[in-house]
Amino acid sequence: MDNMTLKEIQNKLLLWEAAENPLAPLTSSQREAILDLESVILGVASDSEEKKPIPQEDSQDIAPVETAYDFLNWYETLNEQNLKKYDAPYEAYYKQLEDRRNECVSLTNQITSTMSDLNKLSDEYNLVSNKTNALHTMSEQLLADQNKLSAIGDDIKHKMHYFTQVEHLSQRLNSPTMSVNSEQFFHVLAKIDECLDYMRANSTFKEAHTYTVKYRHLQSRAISLIRSYVTQILNHATEQVLDPDESNESETMDTAYAVYFGKFQAAAPKLRMVISEIEKRAENNEDYASLLSDVQREYAVRRARVAGGAAERALRGAAARHARDHCALLRAACSLLALAVRDECALYRHFFAHPSPALEEYLQSLCNGLYETLRPDIIHINHLETLAELCVILRVEVIEEQVNNDPSLSALAAAARALLQDAQERLVFRAHVHLRADVLRYRAAPGDLAYPDKLLMMEEIALSLQEQSLKRSDSRNSLISDISATSQEVANINVEVQRRPQASPADLHGMWYPGVRRTLAALSRLYRCLEKRVFQGLAQEAISLCVQSVDIAAKQISANKTNIDGELFQIKHLLILREQIAPFQVDFVVKETTLDFSNVKNAAYGLMQKPRQIFSLNSNNALLEFLLEGTPMVREHLLDSRKEVDRQLKSCCETFIKYSTEILAGPLIEFIEKAQAFTPPDQLKSQLWATPGKLAVVVKEAQKCIKAHLAPLQRSMQLYLANKETEFILFRPIRNNVVGYFVQLEQILSNSGYTYDDLLIVACPTPEQVSVFISSASLISHSEPVLPYGKKKPTNISHRPSVTSISEKLEENNSNPSPPPNQNSIRPLNQNPIPSHNQNPLPPPYQNP
Repeated sequence: MDNMTLKEIQNKLLLWEAAENPLAPLTSSQREAILDLESVILGVASDSEEKKPIPQEDSQDIAPVETAYDFLNWYETLNEQNLKKYDAPYEAYYKQLEDRRNECVSLTNQITSTMSDLNKLSDEYNLVSNKTNALHTMSEQLLADQNKLSAIGDDIKHKMHYFTQVEHLSQRLNSPTMSVNSEQFFHVLAKIDECLDYMRANSTFKEAHTYTVKYRHLQSRAISLIRSYVTQILNHATEQVLDPDESNESETMDTAYAVYFGKFQAAAPKLRMVISEIEKRAENNEDYASLLSDVQREYAVRRARVAGGAAERALRGAAARHARDHCALLRAACSLLALAVRDECALYRHFFAHPSPALEEYLQSLCNGLYETLRPDIIHINHLETLAELCVILRVEVIEEQVNNDPSLSALAAAARALLQDAQERLVFRAHVHLRADVLRYRAAPGDLAYPDKLLMMEEIALSLQEQSLKRSDSRNSLISDISATSQEVANINVEVQRRPQASPADLHGMWYPGVRRTLAALSRLYRCLEKRVFQGLAQEAISLCVQSVDIAAKQISANKTNIDGELFQIKHLLILREQIAPFQVDFVVKETTLDFSNVKNAAYGLMQKPRQIFSLNSNNALLEFLLEGTPMVREHLLDSRKEVDRQLKSCCETFIKYSTEILAGPLIEFIEKAQAFTPPDQLKSQLWATPGKLAVVVKEAQKCIKAHLAPLQRSMQLYLANKETEFILFRPIRNNVVGYFVQLEQILSNSGYTYDDLLIVACPTPEQVSVFISSASLISHSEPVLPYGKKKPTNISHRPSVTSISEKLEENNSNPSPPPNQNSIRPLNQNPIPSHNQNPLPPPYQNP
């Protein structure tokens, strides 16, 4: 600032508020403040306030301002006055605060003095409190020590109690007034067990082993008393039952069993509490478990002495009463043993709460009498029906209905199952013998092979009975009651004929071939008696033998009558067999294992061809190759009986169709075979046997054969099969074959150079004409009574055999009884469902047992 001249300073001050670029521009508020100062100085109010004169005293206080320093000084003084003027309330408040502060300081000093006094008092209190707590702690410690010593004393006293009870318990056990069947005895026993358990749990105590031996001795003494008491009661009950004065051989079984069970039941209350206490302890103690087992065994031994002989005598008595009726003997013996086992279980529950192996052994020995009594008879029974009925009784009546519904009969179940296995084994053996002897090697009687005479005879009987029923409908019941059982069956044919005019006597069960009837009857009996696996194997063999038997019978009928009768006989019975085995819910497939020795043969040939290499040391050793390659192979074959029946049925139908076609178109077939074998075809017309005239004769002969043999053929099919749909299925290929041969003849004529005139001479009918001709011949056969094929018309048609004579013949031919009839459906060839109107008699045991 010294370097700057006054002029420069003045110039700078002038530039503070220059219009352009001022050095110190003033804000609007600063400008207003300057204006206010100016107005104060000049004594004039500002524009913002009302104009009024300035007091004189204020104007006198204004100091003269000559320099800037004076102005600033005056401004500072004025500012301080203004501030003091506005700070007066604050200063008063400040003075008041100061007074309050002085008061607070005084109060703080008083509080500090008071707290000092309180601290001294607290220190004195803590000193007294610590001394008091120390006294209480010492008192509690003394009390705890006292309680601890008291507890130690009680524990010692408690432990010594188990050591001091030996003499006391020994005296009580040896007391003559102590009874085993009393609560005091079991209190002593419980105390002995408690002491003994304590000694075992604290085996580290001094003399614990010694006292364990003493308590074991006391326990053994108590167990001996219990065993003696139980044995005495059981012996007393047994002696009462076995006393000769009380038991008598002449007593009935009911009275004897009442005595046997009543004496023991009366002794049960004396032993129930003792045994129940033993059972409670036996769960956790091996000694009592052994005692319980011994008591149960003693009980079983005495019951065996009491009831074993009675049951054996009862079984012998039943065997004597039913010596010839094995089924009645089985039912009686099973009923007797079931009653005895139930009574034994009920009596056992009076003594014991749970079953035991001793009881099972006793009941098993009791039920073994059933097996020992019946097995010698079962293994010598030859009658198949008796064996089957025995199996049904054991399996259904005994095991399923009685044993499975009553768990207490498990011992009887074991004996029944063993007996059932023997009966089934015997049944299977006898079934094999029966099928071999009575089916495969059956020698048919003349009446068994009297086809179709037997069918015609039965049909005439049915018509005769129908006529009699129409004339005397009121006397039908009396007529039926006078005829025999076979005549009753014949009368049933009449009823069926009235209901179903298409029915055939061949559908009657008595008219079946004995081999088929016996096979189906045997299978129906065996179905409910054998296990599924065993039955499948036996059924497969039975059906195979039955098919062979039917085939043998069909060949004999063909030899005695015609091939048509033999094939229709076989078809009918195969349909019956196929129908009757359908309801069996088993698989007729059996796996057969065989050994294939073809490898052995080939290996042997190879060994013989290499004699020099037998002992060769290289890889071409022939002996080693024989051992490795010559092992027989195991092969398995599945044999399906149903498929075998279907194959045989298909073969029979094809053979029947072939025979029938040869009968209806024999001359035509012979010419066609001869013409097809002749070469060259264009020279056929020149042969003498192939001239148009000869061919015309052949055609006429074929038409005559159709006209002559079609009606008997259809009559035979109707008589044997008795089912329109089955007849239609069999007749359709026959008619197609006949029409086909006429078509072949027409083709041969057209391909062998025959002229139009030759064709007119031959007069070969068209396929449509042949079909119409066959249909017309069929209609004629249905409009007139026709005998079956191969059967000549008798001279005296009006004569019919009497019902009684036919019945006697049927009874002679069919000596074996048959089950009652049952209605099922026959299923035909090629899996075409053919509803059958047959009444195929087989009893209905086809449902699962």
